[in-house]
Amino acid sequence: MKYYLGIDNGTSGTIALVDGDGVVSFFMETPVKIEQSYTKTKKNISRIDVVKLMEILSTYKDLDILAVIERPLVNPKMFVTTMSAMRALEATLCVLEHLKIGVRYEDSKAWQKDMLPSGVKGSPELKKASMDIAVRLFPKWEDIIKKHGDGDALLIAEWSRRNKR
Repeated sequence: MKYYLGIDNGTSGTIALVDGDGVVSFFMETPVKIEQSYTKTKKNISRIDVVKLMEILSTYKDLDILAVIERPLVNPKMFVTTMSAMRALEATLCVLEHLKIGVRYEDSKAWQKDMLPSGVKGSPELKKASMDIAVRLFPKWEDIIKKHGDGDALLIAEWSRRNKR
């Protein structure tokens, strides 16, 4: 059976695994760790906890999994956010490559067009719609969806399953 690993990229993202029948194996916030920034400025940064991510995903390594990752934000005007997204992507890719899990990238607009109501615009509205739809489709995961504030990874995985992508 085919499995779809939906990944809402980033240190504040989520990860979900949905099988070919639409059954969710897991939905969770991306494991992260906070540490001192690599810059001279005294501040903390969030990083993907690759050890925890590897432990979680290695449980499923023998399954036929396709990871579908939401394409990260890349905008030179938003340098700090872009760098965080790219660091998170690279860490996630290293884990997926090590586990020999295939990867596909998708733009948020592609899955949102099919999974969210038309006319929803702006980040707050998109997050609310994502949360509401994910709760409706996956009520067993309501607590985690509401705690996180959206169900993007679930919807990415489900969209991929429905479209065999």
